[in-house]
Amino acid sequence: MLTVLTPTYDRARTLPRLFDSLLRQASMDFEWLVVDDGSTDETAALVDGFATRAPFAVRRVFQSNGGKHVAVNTGVDQARGDWIFIVDSDDWLPDNALQVVMAALRPVKDDAGVVGLCFRKTDALGRVLGRECADLPVPWAAAPTQAGRRVRGELAYVFRRKAMAAVPFPVIPGEKFVPDQYAWNRIGDQGTILFYLDRAVYRCEYLEDGYTRNFSIHLRRNPRGFFLFYAAQIRREPHFVDKLKAAVRCAQCLAYRAARRVRTDGMEG
Repeated sequence: MLTVLTPTYDRARTLPRLFDSLLRQASMDFEWLVVDDGSTDETAALVDGFATRAPFAVRRVFQSNGGKHVAVNTGVDQARGDWIFIVDSDDWLPDNALQVVMAALRPVKDDAGVVGLCFRKTDALGRVLGRECADLPVPWAAAPTQAGRRVRGELAYVFRRKAMAAVPFPVIPGEKFVPDQYAWNRIGDQGTILFYLDRAVYRCEYLEDGYTRNFSIHLRRNPRGFFLFYAAQIRREPHFVDKLKAAVRCAQCLAYRAARRVRTDGMEG
């Protein structure tokens, strides 16, 4: 079975759109697991209401606010599916998304060497994010860093639950964010990820309070989490310029950590 995992925090206004898109799926052989990351809005009542009328299993798990990466860890622990498709609470799926995902899973589900699949994302109007990749084979076996460099746009991953459980996101006291790709790269280290870059299974919208629009704020608030990612990228990136960019980001993270310590020491003094 497939688990559609949705970490959420105060997204009661957008969850109905995602739920409606799940209702329109051609296949209902999945569960929707919503990890409520300490929401203060109507998320709990809303999801519990969804559960009473959905033709698929809907479960809600509550945790104290710890950030999306902690919610993903919780979801992996609680998931009943062998494969996990993370769908953010402000995004939604085209009508054939799960049918496409399950068709791609069918020939590899018993192949322990395959730890993930990946597909394209589109914007709200259905325009594919990133570059066209018509010259690549389908599927294309690659690492997330390699694929990200080629596509230059967000991608939709489906991972084997056991592979995710083996490398959970690090939990850093005082911080609430670790870049997704830090964990995706570590999952890719365990086996093969197959990229289906000729098909889209995910639609997204960039909200004013979302991660993409607030990257700099996240970087300042979570320097240790970002440092883990960029330090690893120095090793993973094959080209000197990309290694240098990652090193500059590492320096930024160290500067933000130092500034935070100064502020903390000042308040204590």
